[in-house]
Amino acid sequence: MKKLFLFALILTYFGVQGQGSQSAFKTGEWLKFRMHYGFLNASYATLQVNSATIDDKSVYHVVGHGETTGVASWFFKVDDTYESYFDKQDGKPYRFVRKINEGGYKKDVEINFDHNTSKAELNDKKNKKKLNFTLENNIQDLISAFYFLRNNYKTEDLEVGKAITLKMLYDDDGIFDFKLKYLGVEVVNTKYGKVECLKFRPLVQSGRVFKEQESLSLWVSNDDNRIPIRIKADLAVGAIKADIDGYNGLKHQFKIIMD
Repeated sequence: MKKLFLFALILTYFGVQGQGSQSAFKTGEWLKFRMHYGFLNASYATLQVNSATIDDKSVYHVVGHGETTGVASWFFKVDDTYESYFDKQDGKPYRFVRKINEGGYKKDVEINFDHNTSKAELNDKKNKKKLNFTLENNIQDLISAFYFLRNNYKTEDLEVGKAITLKMLYDDDGIFDFKLKYLGVEVVNTKYGKVECLKFRPLVQSGRVFKEQESLSLWVSNDDNRIPIRIKADLAVGAIKADIDGYNGLKHQFKIIMD
């Protein structure tokens, strides 16, 4: 189950918004996901949208947290926290924090973005080293990318079989192209009822953790919120499934299909 939570949490961060300039979220939004590894209820992950101030500028501060629970924690204990501070108008990230403990594997990383100089500094606090990057247009961090996508892509522009590409800065990979292939519309059964979803396939690196490049599937609600509803992943060993398990403070009505 090594890195089980890390990769599942990464996937819960991506959705697509279809209302142009209309915001898909607001301060106070809270999402909870329940993850299963085989027959085990492996972990929970949450995302909370707050407000904060950086350099006298009001920004969104999103905190993502996850940990293994129950029997799963006996085999592999996870306690991960991710944070992002990003602009309320254009979604540009200002600061990204990653603090993880996955079965004794620990990281404590902070990335600070300076858009005036087009530079970013990565501070690896655990290993006491710093790295500098030259920023590219529309660069995002792991969490800010989710909220950027929710506000900046139109559903009518999606084409089945085509991929959305986004530049991302992440401590393990540096700057890379994140790709999300659109597969169409499907209805998913949830604890709340049936939800019409847009289905995507994030393209990932095969071999080390995942069986192949297209081992992941992601469903997001086809409404004005565009929240993740379900994730499935075939890992090198076993499979993982994550489902929406709780929500609060949504900006728009969560649409359930009534039979």
